[in-house]
Amino acid sequence: MKTLRETILEAKAKGVAVGHFNISNLEGVYAVADAAKELGLPVIIGASEGERDFVGVKEIANVVKTLREERGQAIYLNADHTYSVDRVKEAIDAGFDSAIFDGAQLSMEENINKAKECVAYAKSVGRDVIIEGELGYIGTSSKVFKEIPEGVAITDAMLTNVEDAKKFVAETGVDMLAPAVGNIHGMFAKGMDPALNINRVKEISDAVNLPLVLHGASGNSDQDIQAAIKAGVAVVHVNTELRVAYRTGLEEALKANPDEVAPYKYEKAAKEAMQKVVTEKLKVFNFL
Repeated sequence: MKTLRETILEAKAKGVAVGHFNISNLEGVYAVADAAKELGLPVIIGASEGERDFVGVKEIANVVKTLREERGQAIYLNADHTYSVDRVKEAIDAGFDSAIFDGAQLSMEENINKAKECVAYAKSVGRDVIIEGELGYIGTSSKVFKEIPEGVAITDAMLTNVEDAKKFVAETGVDMLAPAVGNIHGMFAKGMDPALNINRVKEISDAVNLPLVLHGASGNSDQDIQAAIKAGVAVVHVNTELRVAYRTGLEEALKANPDEVAPYKYEKAAKEAMQKVVTEKLKVFNFL
């Protein structure tokens, strides 16, 4: 089976993107895995620090490993938004295929130094592990917002600077970069998120010559996401839309069956609601 690196580089060469979907429970894992399997596409399951604390670092690594081996499915695992070198190491040691060191709120120098340490550790473990860096603040919360959170990059002046991106990649040796290009973690209660700055995506892609990662794609239009992919994005993250689908599906199932007490019965609707979102997004990311 191809490594995650090979899968991402192949997607970039084809002009498509690998879908990355965060999970918080087993229903989420199967929603992502089943959708990707039906479409015959590779997929990345993401688990942030909070999600890993809930499901277990080694536990989720073993679940994904088992699915990959038993199904022969190209399904990979990423340690999403990790804020310390120690926790990046923890995920790598547990068997994750990739990890992002999120030093976006640190000084440029500290972000570079810590990301560089993560890269060095990944190279020392004897298997192919991808390290992603983040430059530019796009928020930290997967919520439904009424207004844009303070500090999130929505104006040109707040986007990731092209020269900064070039310097960051050169000095850290990261394998992928997540820039701030008008994207935001979470989504808005009404309408779509602010438009992505596709020109900045292209400028950064040309400058760093690495696969770019679009975080916070929940709420962005299909057209914007596809334009970003054409401009150099090779991995697209979705989380909030899955969480909303899970809750909506669960609430509807409980309302329809108020006396049901078997979780595997009423949570099936929540899993199916998430799977529908994953299927729709994968089709967008792959221009299907």
